Amino acid sequence: MAGGLVTNGLWCAGLIIRNRSAGEWAGRGKEGTPPLARNYALSALAGVTWYFQFFFYTMGESQMGRLGFSSWTLHMASIIIFGTLWGFAFREWKGTGARIKTIVWSGIGLLVLATIVIGYGNMLAA
Repeated sequence: MAGGLVTNGLWCAGLIIRNRSAGEWAGRGKEGTPPLARNYALSALAGVTWYFQFFFYTMGESQMGRLGFSSWTLHMASIIIFGTLWGFAFREWKGTGARIKTIVWSGIGLLVLATIVIGYGNMLAA
């Protein structure tokens, strides 16, 4: 996890320097005062949500018995699938070319197919 921390930390530091946005952390924004209370509340909500994903993942994995080995794969696929669907719902992909959207939807389809295959294999094993 240290690699992810260092990579993300360096990327964020680079963006803060490039955008000259360090003052926003103290409430001094270029375009007025940023809504710090709301931003901190949303950050806290993101942290709690991140924590609870592993909390509920562990609860679910404990119920899978000897098939628990497949739980991490299902967990990661679900995060990618639902995260991408939320991205489309909030129009984060707006302005993206048709080729890229086709690749993304193909990837989602592949993950759904893989999830079905894992579920079918678990059903046969049970």
